[in-house]
Amino acid sequence: MLKRRTLFRWMAAGCGGMALSSGAQTAVPFPLSKSAAQWRALLSEPAYRVLFEHGTERAGSSALDGEKRTGTYVCAACFQPLFDAAHKYDSGTGWPSFWQPISGALGTSKDFKLIYPRTEYHCSRCGGHQGHVFDDGPRPTGKRYCNNGVALAFVPKEQTLPALRT
Repeated sequence: MLKRRTLFRWMAAGCGGMALSSGAQTAVPFPLSKSAAQWRALLSEPAYRVLFEHGTERAGSSALDGEKRTGTYVCAACFQPLFDAAHKYDSGTGWPSFWQPISGALGTSKDFKLIYPRTEYHCSRCGGHQGHVFDDGPRPTGKRYCNNGVALAFVPKEQTLPALRT
């Protein structure tokens, strides 16, 4: 069975927007690329499943949904900052939700997992799947970035952001 990540890479390569690596490897569309084994060694199994197998955590299972402190939400895989806590809100969905990402932090693709197309978003640095964006969010953007909590790490304002993984 073809995985969505592989299909996405094929589609991106077909559009001329991504370069293919040589040999038997798949397309490498993101600045940070690691093998599945390398990511598995760095992440919990639930985080790996969501980030690199496009899974979804159960609604209401993430402590980050109720997180109210000021700070920054970073990608759990590569530590790239994705969201400022000032842009988080309670959507009532059971997942951490934001109305605006940090500029340049996310990329998007179409997801047909539920038959109808949805806009999936991922970390622009490592490609880790974060969640889906919907047009039912609050002003000023009207967007709801519905994120899997296990795909994020929260860094309170008084702490230093972690160094980006290499």
